[in-house]
Amino acid sequence: MFDDIRHAFQELLNGNVAPEQRRALLHEMRETLIRAKMAKDDLRESVRVTEARLEKERAELAVVQRRKTLAEGIKDAETVTIAARFESQHVERLAVLEKKLDAALGELALLEREVEEMTTQFKAAQAGVGSGLRAGAVDEQLDPLARDPGLDRELRGLDREQRKAANDAEADLRLAELKRRMGL
Repeated sequence: MFDDIRHAFQELLNGNVAPEQRRALLHEMRETLIRAKMAKDDLRESVRVTEARLEKERAELAVVQRRKTLAEGIKDAETVTIAARFESQHVERLAVLEKKLDAALGELALLEREVEEMTTQFKAAQAGVGSGLRAGAVDEQLDPLARDPGLDRELRGLDREQRKAANDAEADLRLAELKRRMGL
């Protein structure tokens, strides 16, 4: 259902997204998650409506069957024929509604799993997974910087400075936009 965004999550988590595109992609992913959660709510409402229609249809079928039985008891052939026709219509509607409910429940379960998976991936991406930032212990054989603590400390300091500068620039842009909206 969300194949494009799932692919984008994988690209982001695997570090295949340029740093300058990362923020825009995270924003797009957040918006997609919001839409997916709204779709999940809509689907839940659809399930609720279908369940209500199913119960109503079952009640109507019970009434028709009761009337048919009463008509058979008094040997009213015309009423029995009409009741039988309505009974078959209600049975058919019931079958369709049950299939619709099963399909909607299956789709809801699938969507819930996808949203949960995307939420987990989004949180990981927000935490910096795939950004090139070091999140945990590094295998020293794979990372020569791990062997030089001074250089590693210096690089982390530079990284902090870059993040701070980016945050400051973003804050300045937001402030300028707010001032523009307020006419200042």
